[in-house]
Amino acid sequence: MPANKYGARKTQVDGITFDSRAEAKYYEQLKWLKVSKQIKDFKLQPRFLLQEAFKKNGKTFRKIEYIADFEVHNLDGSIEIIDIKGVETKEFAIKRKLYERLYDTPLKVLALDKSLGFIE
Repeated sequence: MPANKYGARKTQVDGITFDSRAEAKYYEQLKWLKVSKQIKDFKLQPRFLLQEAFKKNGKTFRKIEYIADFEVHNLDGSIEIIDIKGVETKEFAIKRKLYERLYDTPLKVLALDKSLGFIE
């Protein structure tokens, strides 16, 4: 599959297409953590409403959503929202600020380091 402008290559695992190899690798890590009972569960691409759609002066403005990569349910009942990034875009920085303002669930941004694994 072709790379995007940031060099990420779409990757398929279990019939699911991920935006990057790093995302696919994290998915495989989450599957292992679930099977080994180190996490309760996880979800792919949870959606968070950042702004409702609205009309102004006859013009309709679409809603703004943030779609994270993963939602992880830990054994202690806590939940983490995970986003895998190679490059942090301006659009993501704005959405992250809006997310942090509206939601209490922690948002972790991880990157894949070849020698260290996933790092914040």
